[in-house]
Amino acid sequence: ITQMHKRMTLHQTLPWMCLVTFVLLTKHASHSVALSGVSVDPPENIKVVDPGYLGYLRVEWSPPSSLQDVTNCNVRYQLRLYDTYTGRWKGVRTSKLSYVAQFNLEKPIQVRMLTLLKGSCTNGTEIMGEEIEFVQTPERKGVAGSRIVDFQCVYFNKEYMECTWKPGPAEPLNSKYYLYYWHRENEETMECPEYVLTHERHLGCRFPSMSLMEFSEFNICVNGSSEQGDLEPAFFSLSVQNHVKPAAVSEIHVAHNDTLVHVAWANPSGPVPEQCLEYELEITTVNPNGSEQQTAVSEETAFDFSQDPEIERSCFRVRSKINIYCADDGFWSDWSQRICIPEPKIILPEGPTSVWSPLLLFAIICSITILFGTTCLIFWMLRK
Repeated sequence: ITQMHKRMTLHQTLPWMCLVTFVLLTKHASHSVALSGVSVDPPENIKVVDPGYLGYLRVEWSPPSSLQDVTNCNVRYQLRLYDTYTGRWKGVRTSKLSYVAQFNLEKPIQVRMLTLLKGSCTNGTEIMGEEIEFVQTPERKGVAGSRIVDFQCVYFNKEYMECTWKPGPAEPLNSKYYLYYWHRENEETMECPEYVLTHERHLGCRFPSMSLMEFSEFNICVNGSSEQGDLEPAFFSLSVQNHVKPAAVSEIHVAHNDTLVHVAWANPSGPVPEQCLEYELEITTVNPNGSEQQTAVSEETAFDFSQDPEIERSCFRVRSKINIYCADDGFWSDWSQRICIPEPKIILPEGPTSVWSPLLLFAIICSITILFGTTCLIFWMLRK
């Protein structure tokens, strides 16, 4: 009877034990699903702070309130920022609560964010939450149509950079323009160090090399004032190293025989490193059937090629540009002076003068002799 009672008690207790175990497992599983499922909330209180650096902004946010009590997991944030200068989204992941990036203050600021969760609370799996989007539209300021146009900057031989612009299509009368710039070595924005004047108006700015910074955001704002009110501001962000225009090649030499031509030139003078330059050689040839032009790009300062013996004349000139190892873009230099083989001969025109020029020379000498003799005779007679 006792054994039977024990069996009955065990038989009755076992379902309860299973039920309690199931409930505990279900509760733990539900907690894990809640964290590792779709309920990882996005960051909160997203805002953009402008420190006054002409587009270099700071994005700030707060952790999701639903994760404040979670201590056994790492929280990170994924940002996607729309770059209006390149037309592409750029992404970054960080555990911080702020991130600085470059934006165009004339275009809407678009930021997409989500929360990433990983640790023991997710069984070691990184869980990605739902993405949200933050958009901040700029406020239009200034007289409509007064924004400058055709803004361009050229870094001449890495000695100085000159930026120029033209007035907007609806420029008010008596408008005055001002340029401000900033880069990471500046604690605050600075005004143009030297304005370029056109008819006594600010239509450009010249920066000495000491005021520039390469491989960093170089932010520029051109604004202004008029009798009708402030002008529309224009914002630009440059990579200074992509605006270099080297000096022109000043020395070019050509050696040749009947079929082989060797063209060599010297590096342009200035602070641009020679390993940062590539060259374009232009070859113009003249033959009995007409002329032909071709170009060759080289990183060397010499070029050899074979020439058809029927070529009557060949001319060469060279220009340079920053190569892809030192910058993403740049400007070609001006062309060098053209040099030709054979060199053009200067032929004086023949005319009637060439026939009797010796006779003319003899007549001039005789006239001078007679004049000198007559003068001496007169002086002798007067003294006598």
